[in-house]
Amino acid sequence: MAGADAERKAQLEMVQADGADEGCVTFVLHGEDHTLGNSLRYMIMKNPEVEFCGYSITHPSESKINFRIQTRGGIPATDILRKGLNDLSDASKHVLQTFEAQVKEFRLKQGNAME
Repeated sequence: MAGADAERKAQLEMVQADGADEGCVTFVLHGEDHTLGNSLRYMIMKNPEVEFCGYSITHPSESKINFRIQTRGGIPATDILRKGLNDLSDASKHVLQTFEAQVKEFRLKQGNAME
């Protein structure tokens, strides 16, 4: 079983041009599409330390995206990616909690209306 795990492809690859600094990196995210790409791009572009952030889908039949980040001031792109993922996770948790609270409130109102 350990051999099967070792053969699995990494979910995230980092591609950096020779001589490029840490602030200019392309990440390859396997098993992802526009759902993560566009929302993550939006969250990262809100950061004032980001000069450029964009993504592309390599081919419609492949489920991977090339995600490029360029930063200002020598900040590592990996730090920006990590912050963007954390911010997106926090926003998603907030949406889920708000939705669940509203569903609970709706069900309580529906239960009271039937009595």
